[in-house]
Amino acid sequence: MSSPVSSPANQRSPDAPQLFPRHVAVMILAVVACCFAGNHVAARLAFENGTGLLLAVLCRSGVALSILMAIVFFKRHSIRLPRGLGRWQLVLGLLIAIQSLCLYSAVARMPVALALLTGNTFPIILALLTWGLGGPRPTLRAAGLMLFILSGLVLALDLPAILGGEAEVNASWWLGIGFALMAATALSLAFWITDHKLAGINGPVRSMFTMVVVFIAMIIAGIGDVLPGGMATPNAPSGWMGLAALMVLYGIAFSMLFITVPRLDMARNASVMNMEPIATLLFGWVVLGQMISPIQMLGGLVVVSGIVILTLRKGA
Repeated sequence: MSSPVSSPANQRSPDAPQLFPRHVAVMILAVVACCFAGNHVAARLAFENGTGLLLAVLCRSGVALSILMAIVFFKRHSIRLPRGLGRWQLVLGLLIAIQSLCLYSAVARMPVALALLTGNTFPIILALLTWGLGGPRPTLRAAGLMLFILSGLVLALDLPAILGGEAEVNASWWLGIGFALMAATALSLAFWITDHKLAGINGPVRSMFTMVVVFIAMIIAGIGDVLPGGMATPNAPSGWMGLAALMVLYGIAFSMLFITVPRLDMARNASVMNMEPIATLLFGWVVLGQMISPIQMLGGLVVVSGIVILTLRKGA
């Protein structure tokens, strides 16, 4: 999940970088989405072989931080934060740390694609949060789309069969749903703070400080043993492979996105990123042997379609 870009093409400054042709932009975003999907599948592989949650987030944030520091250094951005915004930057970093831990906790407990589908309902939470904090009320059409997305999520999670006793899940599965919803809520709060409190800070600088907070938070949590076993290293070669793949795939996706985003016309093309859960479904099947039923696939398609429509309406 990446932060939205709010600069439509028709508001671009004359000295802005030239946009890629749309087919090139779509291809780049598709590759980025697939890399993010692969990162989550690799994380599940690492967790199944003893890797601690804190260590996984620490490694991922370390990769992102290194990339962002290089971007800020080579572009010579000022890293001085405007007066009074330091505490909001700290809150943003802590929210992203919570979101990362919660999403990985969900990935460790339920099929990876379902964890991402649940976590990707954050646009609904963000719309309601914005309304609750004094923003515009969702239109009737937007509310209908939200219900459409939620109905798809109900099918994707196979809740009718579970509640009817036709399918069995354990307590860990329900806990995974809770963690995915917590991740969506934390991400929604992070987006709200970014848009309403930190919009004036340069994007790479804001992201760099966010990753600094995440990285330090994971180290402190590890030293304090806040999460028992959180810093455990993999206990099998496949776990090390998963951890390495997690870092490499996240690094590729993160760097491609940040380096090319000024030329991608995100206002028109950001919806391509919603293919991430679909790619996760494929990778989860190939790598982990995770399968979901046809009705769950239909529900996933409903969720992704609804989010794409909701995103396109906001970008219009």
